[in-house]
Amino acid sequence: MFEAVDGLVAEHAELEQRLADPSIHADQGLAKKLNQRYAELSAIVRTYREWQQLGGDIGAAKELAAEDPAFAEEAEALAARRETTEERLRHLLVPRDASDSKDAILEIKSGEGGEESALFAGDLLRMYTRYAERHGWKTEQLDATESDLGGYKSVTVAVKAKGTPAPGEAPYALLKFEGGVHRVQRVPVTESQGRVHTSAAGVLVMPEAEQVDVVVEDKDLRIDVFRSSGPGGQSVNTTDSAVRITHVPTGIVVSCQNEKSQLQNREQAMRILRARLLAAAEEAANAEASDARKSQVRTVDRSERIRTYNYPENRISDHRTGYKSHNLDAVLDGDLEAVIGSCVEADLAARLDALESQK
Repeated sequence: MFEAVDGLVAEHAELEQRLADPSIHADQGLAKKLNQRYAELSAIVRTYREWQQLGGDIGAAKELAAEDPAFAEEAEALAARRETTEERLRHLLVPRDASDSKDAILEIKSGEGGEESALFAGDLLRMYTRYAERHGWKTEQLDATESDLGGYKSVTVAVKAKGTPAPGEAPYALLKFEGGVHRVQRVPVTESQGRVHTSAAGVLVMPEAEQVDVVVEDKDLRIDVFRSSGPGGQSVNTTDSAVRITHVPTGIVVSCQNEKSQLQNREQAMRILRARLLAAAEEAANAEASDARKSQVRTVDRSERIRTYNYPENRISDHRTGYKSHNLDAVLDGDLEAVIGSCVEADLAARLDALESQK
């Protein structure tokens, strides 16, 4: 696997030179793309050089051990460190999702369970917002349809990182594992007998597309405007400011009504549309990406669950990785590190197995 590193070291040096050129930064989109690649390669180059250095140190320690046996122990300790570094380097060299360096757009939709499902969708929104805060990410609500009790029939949120995240630390790289049906077991606020009910909400995660990632022709769009509405259909706007955009070639429909102006709603709808088109293009071009997204929402059906949130037992269970813990209250407050970490590890193991099988 390490044969390819020399080429990556050369690419890293070339990127360093390009990023030192002030003219590169006149194009913010290009500069961002180059910085993301530079950060990814920096981690590989740094680890590779550490691995090489340890190899030299081991050789020197073995030579000295011939004269002084004390150096034999040092050689063993250095060998253990090099083995750990080698494993870390192997992980860094595993091919990643092409969109892992991107920001993310989350769509949360209520499903079976009526008002209880809508309230749970609101709980998931709060959970992801708190998780984003822990990472120093910015969240922006693009569109929302509230329920009568203050939950969400649907809500769409953009999650953006500040600066250039380390490899595997961008919003989409971590949040992509949240796509799927989330099941909740608890006593609903509408339940007078104190009985535990099961309901579900769905989460769809997409990489946020830059304009250069997806070209959308005006001729391919059908744009309709309508009057915004709030919970229960009550009018919250007296002008036709809400926007519905249909991408005719694919049939994808996006609507936004959060903003007061038609122009702002159109801009938000276009962001969501570009993200959906990018996700669709990746699925069509990459079978692996398609398989990964099969776990995301198709229908918000309780049987298609990826995770269960059991309130009476304060338990969270991820059905893909087998992860379980009894700190549901902390997880709902944004402490998702362990449960998402179990997904990251499972994904990495699967990619390593795929590489091994190709040898």
